[in-house]
Amino acid sequence: MTSKLIAPSVLAADFANLQRDVEMINKSDADWFHIDIMDGVFVPNISFGMPVLRDIVKHATKTIDVHLMIVDPDRYIKVFADLGSTILTVHYEACTHLHRTLQAIKAEGMQAGVAINPHTNVSVLEDVINDIDLVCIMSVNPGFGGQSFIEHTYKKVKHLKDIIVRNNANTLIEIDGGVTDKNAHQLVAAGADVLVAGSYVFKSEDPIKTIKGLKEIIA
Repeated sequence: MTSKLIAPSVLAADFANLQRDVEMINKSDADWFHIDIMDGVFVPNISFGMPVLRDIVKHATKTIDVHLMIVDPDRYIKVFADLGSTILTVHYEACTHLHRTLQAIKAEGMQAGVAINPHTNVSVLEDVINDIDLVCIMSVNPGFGGQSFIEHTYKKVKHLKDIIVRNNANTLIEIDGGVTDKNAHQLVAAGADVLVAGSYVFKSEDPIKTIKGLKEIIA
């Protein structure tokens, strides 16, 4: 049984004190940095781009989990590899040739992830599940932090876990959006391996304590 992971979402950090927040994650019980790159086209928001990611990587001491919410992600695969991404996740909805994109990510030495929006059925990934290191199930509509968790997510996690087991794959299931102490245990019970927490961590009075609490819930 692999241990369950917490990946604080840097999108919810204080951008005026980014180094401080990165060092907080380094010191905490968190396992990964989750970094959302948004282009304002695929999602109705623009987050940050390459220079900010480069500076985060400079200070980060943990796995860099990059989530591309952009159109035509293939153009930037090598760039994100060069910037130090450990895992590169692209959206199923943004990739016309998903299998080719996954191979290109792996060819650059990164693990390959696929994110799916709330309306997308996990069964679309069955034919490529053995090529995917991580599936990121969006439990809110992508684009903005602080949204309410979509309850249908539990059912999707169970369905995806069934596909992974049936195909003897090693794919991790990541949940992104609205994760709190209220749903963390239930998500892990349904089959989730990695929980992304943004606002819940960074808007708390003591983020290090909040992360520790989440780790205890899912242990």
